Amino acid sequence: MGARIALTIGNFDGVHLGHAALIGACREAVGPSGQVVAVTFEPHPIAILRPADAQPRLATPGQRRAWLEAAGADVVETLPATRELLDLPPERFVSQLVERHRPEVVVEGPDFRFGRSRTGTLATLRELGRAMGFRVMAIDAVETALVDGAIVRVSSSLVRWTLGAGRVVDAGLCLGRAYELEGAVVRGEQRGRTIGFPTANLDHGDRLLPADGVYAGHAILPDGRRVPAAISIGTKPTFAGMARVCEAHLVDHVLDLDDYGWTLRLTFERWMRDQLSFSSLEALVAQIGRDVEHARSASSGSLVAAGQ
Repeated sequence: MGARIALTIGNFDGVHLGHAALIGACREAVGPSGQVVAVTFEPHPIAILRPADAQPRLATPGQRRAWLEAAGADVVETLPATRELLDLPPERFVSQLVERHRPEVVVEGPDFRFGRSRTGTLATLRELGRAMGFRVMAIDAVETALVDGAIVRVSSSLVRWTLGAGRVVDAGLCLGRAYELEGAVVRGEQRGRTIGFPTANLDHGDRLLPADGVYAGHAILPDGRRVPAAISIGTKPTFAGMARVCEAHLVDHVLDLDDYGWTLRLTFERWMRDQLSFSSLEALVAQIGRDVEHARSASSGSLVAAGQ
């Protein structure tokens, strides 16, 4: 007899505390010797069904897989989100998964919807479970306390809202870890090296950028080293920039200034200040110096952060 299998289905964008709770409930249902299967989609179904409504992503497919596995998933199955798949009636969609995985239990949250036009509900899933030989476990939504003491229901939409407001500490409270961007280091305007603060410019792709501002965080290098970083998001108003960019100065770390294409991860741990337009280059350089010291202090733990 094979291992007992628990299955959960979702988009899992960002893999926040609510998603981790689903994986945890799956593990509890089948025990340490069972198998936990997380089924997700690529791309997000909204990108196929309503492209105009598609939101920037909170995670790359690789990050999502890694975080689901870190939460306890043994298998992460990524389904291609084709119109054909998304148009399947609820019973056809579930029967395909049951045939492939033979789950003993399917675990979902209270708002789970599936199948054509999202017509399948938890009640539908329970009916299908009785017919197909699996039971359904529904878990409550996960709540967390934000910095201001507000108790909120964790969701990917809430994570997007907190990031859009620059509230990266609150985003981290919802995610269970600091918000992280990953991408290739690309050639920028190379202005930072001329003023003594060289930066690594990140190609963030279709990932969600936090609100314009300067943040304290860490840069995670390809060899796993974590380096304090002062991270700037915005349009470089002092230089009348237009496109939003993400660039990071790695504190006390020497960059190979002409090395591009390598993968860098940036974590956003504290908001430091708004993007500002400075009247002179000297004023800008002085402020960047203060930002770097702030980021260094935040990394060492000597900075007591109020709010975000």
